Amino acid sequence: MMNRIALISYMLIGMYWRAYAQTESDSPKEMLDSMYISDIEDRENPAKVLHAEPLYIDLIRDLGARKGEKEWNVGLGLADRERYDEYLALVEYEWAPMDRLGLEVELPFSFYYPINGSESAPGSRLNSLKLAGQYSFFVSEKHKTSMAIGYIHEFELNQFSRYKEGRIFSGNAYNPFFIAAKRWGRNYHTLVYTGPFIQDHFDTSGLTVSWQVNTNFHYMISGTRNFIGIEFNKEVTNGVFTAVMRPQMRLGVAENLLVGIVTGIPLSRENERFSSFLRLIYEPGH
Repeated sequence: MMNRIALISYMLIGMYWRAYAQTESDSPKEMLDSMYISDIEDRENPAKVLHAEPLYIDLIRDLGARKGEKEWNVGLGLADRERYDEYLALVEYEWAPMDRLGLEVELPFSFYYPINGSESAPGSRLNSLKLAGQYSFFVSEKHKTSMAIGYIHEFELNQFSRYKEGRIFSGNAYNPFFIAAKRWGRNYHTLVYTGPFIQDHFDTSGLTVSWQVNTNFHYMISGTRNFIGIEFNKEVTNGVFTAVMRPQMRLGVAENLLVGIVTGIPLSRENERFSSFLRLIYEPGH
């Protein structure tokens, strides 16, 4: 398993660099960039700044969302947890019922399979029913900057094998967050996504609190929605720091269909090796 994920990771990293090298020969880049950015930012009010959205910890909706925007996401992932393999799947729907407000419903699944004779794999489950909202309170086209606050609530569920015991829900998770993003020039994008993640399990006393800080750097290819970049997911729980680096790439395969490819490389995390993640993004017309 580790060899397969490592091979996928190396192939994806090679694709990132080839895509980047290709953009250096594209011309005329400035004209393409200006046309595409204007199409996103100037076609209607209110103000909106084009930002690259991370692919692993994604946003509830675009920063500065406009009423009527909507999007379907399907995600598939694979992670080597040393003693077992974890297969991830998610389905989410996000929409903007009013300007600058985004809402989301997500169903994330985890399926576990022991390896090397291990019998310690967790039980497969629908992890939670996730409901979220995000409001962009600052959008500045002049400074190419947007900021937002939001909240995610998860009704956490037990593994499938415990449903017959009548114990479907296992607890709640509370996640308020803050986002700040800035575009530098036409192509370079930075974004910070941070907040506490608080879990309250029914079968334990007290809360588990961790602090998450996700930093993102992306280069958007001229005149397109394609980008290459890197996402750093960092977390502190009970004084223990963990971090995963996620090189990533997004490609437009049709006018309203995008594919995101992510590789996970643990920098400071026990019992986790390489991982990969694929996100399909479909945007119906509005």
